[in-house]
Amino acid sequence: MNRQLSSSGRILINVLEDVMIKIILKGMIMGTANIIPGVSGGTLAVSMGIYDKLIHSVTHLFKEFKESMKFLLPMFLGMGIALVGLSFIIEPAFEHFPLQTNCLFVGLIVGGLPAVYKKVKGKGMKVSYVIPFLVFFAIVVGMAAMGEAEGMAADLTFSFMTVIKLFIIGIIASATMVIPGISGSMMLLLLGYYNPVITTVKSFATAIAVFDVQGILQGCGVLIPMGIGIAVGIFSIAKLIEAVLKKYPVQAYWGIIGLILASPIAIFLLAEVGTITVLNVLVSIATFAVGFIVAMKLGK
Repeated sequence: MNRQLSSSGRILINVLEDVMIKIILKGMIMGTANIIPGVSGGTLAVSMGIYDKLIHSVTHLFKEFKESMKFLLPMFLGMGIALVGLSFIIEPAFEHFPLQTNCLFVGLIVGGLPAVYKKVKGKGMKVSYVIPFLVFFAIVVGMAAMGEAEGMAADLTFSFMTVIKLFIIGIIASATMVIPGISGSMMLLLLGYYNPVITTVKSFATAIAVFDVQGILQGCGVLIPMGIGIAVGIFSIAKLIEAVLKKYPVQAYWGIIGLILASPIAIFLLAEVGTITVLNVLVSIATFAVGFIVAMKLGK
């Protein structure tokens, strides 16, 4: 009897570990997306089948604290790992393999489209469905078309006004991160905060590694007020999104489909594709396929 219980316990632990690892991996994909201008972390959350769960966990954090934290902790852990670790890798990847890297993310986005379409399949076609599709498609493409040039780099010198600005920027960036199809990093780019923030994340990680106290304090002066703004933005917009999904679910998902279909266009409007060769195109097709398959597998 004890052996059976012990065996059942090990199976349960293994299942829980697999689930947690899967959530961490999904968080890493979202975190990676959130540092790439034009790529929406919210869209990838939809593609991986975790968007509804993410919104519910955020909006019901205090009512269902234990269950919400089981999902949010590994999710944000994965996002943190990606944001810090991949901030060192993303730039070289886009510099040396721009077309292949962009195609990987397009595959990740498009791979989730079948799962989203199932939510509206069989509902027919009405004007109230077409309008949100067209509106959100146009918003994403329009933002990308206006976002080709980066705004003047922001000054992150520590001051009271800088703290207030970073808090507000955190709210704006997080709100756009949660909305599928809208790239939070693209908003940072337009506002001139993208490169300064990425540089601060790198410097902060390096300072922690070598225990540079001054570097750690400088990083905290930027990342803490922005982090508080991000938390406020996520909770605020999640409440609104949950209400829309409950009241107008079909219209909301048609809007999301518009955002998903517009995202690849937005990516390539903003992206540098480098030299086009037969080999680059073939490898890009392969990276697209990898992204597509990964999104479909993680969406199950």
